Amino acid sequence: MKSKLIILVLGGLFAGPVFAATEAEAMDLAKKNGCLACHTLDKKMVGPAWKDVGRKYANDSAAAEHLAVKVKKGSKGVWGQIPMPPNATVKDVDVKTLVDYVLSLK
Repeated sequence: MKSKLIILVLGGLFAGPVFAATEAEAMDLAKKNGCLACHTLDKKMVGPAWKDVGRKYANDSAAAEHLAVKVKKGSKGVWGQIPMPPNATVKDVDVKTLVDYVLSLK
């Protein structure tokens, strides 16, 4: 019985992202990929503040996948009429790291 409990506890530890970027790591990726031309952490610029995005999707279990697609393909209309252009050249792992970081903000 003890071994089953340990497996269940360990399984729960790995249910979320295995790697959570620090703010410095996320900002480095954001600078490298041009995200900061339109976004900031806490103030609307051209696009929404990342903290606003994190709050909006805080209880959405499908948000990470949904937002990753929006980052890669671009989007329009959710945060206003200014479109977010596609970011097709950003590595998938970088998109995942950035999206996971944004979703950690509240």
